[in-house]
Amino acid sequence: MAASEDSFVRGVFRSVLVVVAVAVALFVIYLLRGPLSWLLIAAFIAVAVSGPVNLLSRVMKRGLAIALAYGLLVLVPIALGAALIPSIVEQAEDFVDNLPAYVNDVSDFVDENETLASVNEDYDVTGELEDLAKELPSRIGDAAAILRDIGVGVVNSIFTAVTILILSVFMVAGGRRWVNAFLKTQPPDRSERVGRTLDHIASAVGNYCGGALFQATVAGIASYVVLSILGAPFAGALALVVAFFDLIPVVGATIAAVLIAVVMLFVDFPVGVLVWIGFAIVYQQIENYVIQPQIQKRAVAVDPFVVLVAVLFGSTLFGVLGAILAIPTAASLQIAVREWAAYRRESDPLLPDPSTPSAASGGAA
Repeated sequence: MAASEDSFVRGVFRSVLVVVAVAVALFVIYLLRGPLSWLLIAAFIAVAVSGPVNLLSRVMKRGLAIALAYGLLVLVPIALGAALIPSIVEQAEDFVDNLPAYVNDVSDFVDENETLASVNEDYDVTGELEDLAKELPSRIGDAAAILRDIGVGVVNSIFTAVTILILSVFMVAGGRRWVNAFLKTQPPDRSERVGRTLDHIASAVGNYCGGALFQATVAGIASYVVLSILGAPFAGALALVVAFFDLIPVVGATIAAVLIAVVMLFVDFPVGVLVWIGFAIVYQQIENYVIQPQIQKRAVAVDPFVVLVAVLFGSTLFGVLGAILAIPTAASLQIAVREWAAYRRESDPLLPDPSTPSAASGGAA
């Protein structure tokens, strides 16, 4: 009895220690969620960039190939900002300067409409708009404080981006060496399988990134053509916005279409707005059912239902970043599970092989 009581106490003690250790580990992970998310993003970028780096390494030194690949990666957001920020500032200045004229046009339209005129008499809507238009230039000083806070956020974001890029560069430069060192610690059969699994995951992530960039490029070019035909100002900058948001799965194209529609309200209403909305709806259907399935089934081969669930979970947990990383993460888990199942079948010959007709018929029965 004493021995059984001692074993019971030791079992309870071990269980408590396991629970406490798990709780402490989860708490530490929660405290380090920021750096851990940076490492995850850096690893994703490193895997995506490793393909172009390996390709360039065939014709130049690897260090130069890494510098060239990351230089192009950094130039993309800089080019996007250079194309968008001047146009946004110019349009904002024009809007502030012309706001009194816009208010007068609204007042004239309201006065000519009996229904709106009666509503205006009761609530003095046009008077409030005129007062707001007169006060807006005097509030530019308040906007300076807001811009200062935005500037602090931009500086912090730049610091985070630089840190992630540096981590990613180290991963690209020494990643293969680290993987080989890890594989040498494993038994030969397991080393071969783990190496093959990691290669498949890297290939899937790289193919996904290439497919997503190609899809976003097609969306940007198509939008540029339509916006140029409609005579939209800064058609190139707006097309870059469409291409950028198209990188976000499921909802990115819709967000971009709404933003461009708001711009078209001030450019060509209602014809331009209706044409753009029609184009956005038709193109999104073509992209969702023709372009994206053809690209992604060759890239990651993930079921559309799994893609939708992964994007929903990723966006809920980590926002836009989680939505972008959801599909390659799902593909990586799918590859890992498939290799683990194959390893189990090889290590235990009694397990049925689902690829054989007998196993399939047994499962159906």
